[in-house]
Amino acid sequence: MRSIVLGVMLALVGAPAGADHPNALWHVVHGLCARDARLIGRPTPCLLVDRGLGVAVVPDLQHRTQVLLVPTRRIEGIESPALLDAAGPNYWQAAWDARRFVERRARRPIARDQLALAINSALSRSQNQLHIHVDCVSPQARAVLDARESRIGFVWTRLGVPMIGQRWWVRRLDGADFGDRDPFRLLAAGVPGARADMRRQTLVAVGAVFSDGSPGFFLLSSAEGRAFGEGLLDHGCAVLRRGS
Repeated sequence: MRSIVLGVMLALVGAPAGADHPNALWHVVHGLCARDARLIGRPTPCLLVDRGLGVAVVPDLQHRTQVLLVPTRRIEGIESPALLDAAGPNYWQAAWDARRFVERRARRPIARDQLALAINSALSRSQNQLHIHVDCVSPQARAVLDARESRIGFVWTRLGVPMIGQRWWVRRLDGADFGDRDPFRLLAAGVPGARADMRRQTLVAVGAVFSDGSPGFFLLSSAEGRAFGEGLLDHGCAVLRRGS
């Protein structure tokens, strides 16, 4: 049974076969992790199941540090209207809290500005269950955002520099945590045309320490082609090797 579970998880977290099993992630979280957490108190093969928040943390077996934050209720993806409900949970805060599992897998503390969260558009994802990628930020994204910090404010604007072949909208968000500020709702309310076609959107949150020393985030969105937010993450965690 363990070999079957591992095979399914390898498919669902990014292997080419993942597209052939678009419901594999849901089956792992709902059929295995949530069930085992309820029956035996261990969320195997997940790292965490929080029934109060309604989320699970799934390890990526292909990449050393990445984890996925997944709702335990059925939510297909970024286009789900439930994500814009102000009464709903803030999955981005739960994903940010899950960075401790990235640190655990890296076996070292990781600075907030070396971490990023990402969700892909409906056109580029392999799984039909909402999942937020949690891992290191790519060196390119880190360098671009740091260089343009003074031009990034609290209203969505064009970044002005393409990354991974896509043009991006960007805004700043102050504070150590998201709290009740949900990036899904900020995207829908602030980027022109986003609310009308959320399925084309990809969304990324990059941890930041701004030039004045205060903590916060950069939020980035793109709806170009098969928008792919995960491309701003680096599963090899080069930022850790460089110590930047």
